[in-house]
Amino acid sequence: MTEPSTTRAGADPAPPSVPATARRGPVVAALMLAMGLAALDGTIVSTAVPQIVGDLGGLSVFSWLFSGYLLAVTVTLPVYGKLSDTFGRKPVLIAGTVLFLIGSLLCAAAWNMASLIAFRVVQGLGGGALQGTVQTIAADLYPLKERPRIQAKLSSVWATSSIAGPALGGFLAGYADWRWIFLLNLPVGLLALWLVGRHLVEPAHTAPRARVRIDWAGALGVFATGAVLITALVQGGVAWPWFSAPSLGLLGTAAVLAALTVVIERRAAEPIIPGWVWRRRTIAAVNLSLGALGLLMVAPTVFLPTYAQSVLGLGPIAAGFVLSSWTLSWPITAALSNRVYTRIGFRLTAILGISLALLLLLAFPFLPFPGEPWQPALLMLLLGGSLGLFQLPLIVGVQSTVPYGERGTTTASVLFCRQVGQSVGAALFGAIANGVLAARLGGSGDLDSLARALDAPAALTAGAANHLRRAVDAAVDWVYLGAAAAAALALLALLTLAPRRFPVLEEAAGDEG
Repeated sequence: MTEPSTTRAGADPAPPSVPATARRGPVVAALMLAMGLAALDGTIVSTAVPQIVGDLGGLSVFSWLFSGYLLAVTVTLPVYGKLSDTFGRKPVLIAGTVLFLIGSLLCAAAWNMASLIAFRVVQGLGGGALQGTVQTIAADLYPLKERPRIQAKLSSVWATSSIAGPALGGFLAGYADWRWIFLLNLPVGLLALWLVGRHLVEPAHTAPRARVRIDWAGALGVFATGAVLITALVQGGVAWPWFSAPSLGLLGTAAVLAALTVVIERRAAEPIIPGWVWRRRTIAAVNLSLGALGLLMVAPTVFLPTYAQSVLGLGPIAAGFVLSSWTLSWPITAALSNRVYTRIGFRLTAILGISLALLLLLAFPFLPFPGEPWQPALLMLLLGGSLGLFQLPLIVGVQSTVPYGERGTTTASVLFCRQVGQSVGAALFGAIANGVLAARLGGSGDLDSLARALDAPAALTAGAANHLRRAVDAAVDWVYLGAAAAAALALLALLTLAPRRFPVLEEAAGDEG
């Protein structure tokens, strides 16, 4: 059983994909290098913070090394998606890579923390092009039945780079100099640029149309709204209390900017975020589902390492292995997902995956205390497998429902929702964890301070250490229940909003054979 094919009225037929397998190889290598750079720079700085702060100072604002990069990547995704549909993928990917490398070079030359944060934002402005455009080109290069393989490769690169980042950053900071963290990007990025420039050939009619109207007002509105919202989510509960004037002021400003951006986009001839990304049921359902995925992913990626170290008593490396188990199963089930969705459809495959994920997330609070490391590792292995069945069919499916000229915008839309979901999840689950700790310990408390206290058990009595471990265990249990609620929201979106069969376009269905 396969998804039915349709041709949307007024939709331009998709141009032919690059037909030569020999040409695909270098382009795929370039895509994997670019994806690796974007993923690596999201985590590589984390273990080098002590050396960076010791050299440049700025301890009170170092968190912006991560927040600034995340913010810039997220808010530029929709802009790059629209530009890639307008001007073609190749110029957008090249421009984004060049901007990313300029930011990397500037980061290596930073003279204080403020300059380093500013240059990390420049990096992120290029990183947004790397993330969105790479996924779009992958869909352009491969017919429908072959896309799981390339998407699984990209997922593997992303997962491996994200996990290897902290280890590589710590090694370079400890044995060389932290500036090499950024200089390392230059040869890799230049190789990716050369491969793209030499081997990626786009169809002739993807060249810019005459007198193209660029919605600069909409782009500015999207950027400003995203920047204010993510700043509020990242800094709320950290730099200031949630119900303080700064938090309420930023959230109120984000709401006003969002309303203004909607007005601008409705009047624009070529909006950055066109209304059809929410009017079409398939795209809207995938947007909401991947937003929920971004939210639930925060539970394992942020809180499981703390659980492994503070509750199970593992070291940082062993805790990393517990987390990394899901990166083994995720790409495998993603690569094999086409054998499922060609029989039962994209929607049912995704429903199967997120239903399994929901059950696994609900199982986490039932793990024994303190338990054995293999228990959460096994859950993560199974969780990765279930999410591989969930995410990739949705991305491949939604890309197959739009013509070539809308694929960049569509891909950027779902990735943007996933990124925003991660920001919301970090803020929401952080507040949940700290609230549980405060209730269990009879006062204020936060997960980071308890983890640091448990790192020095000699300073605590056995009873006190056990009490703190049980508090951390309870906090992470509630976070996983929150992640299960996010999985339930994704399931609800698929059941109520997604069409029973994705309206795959004729050229995609033909590829599927």
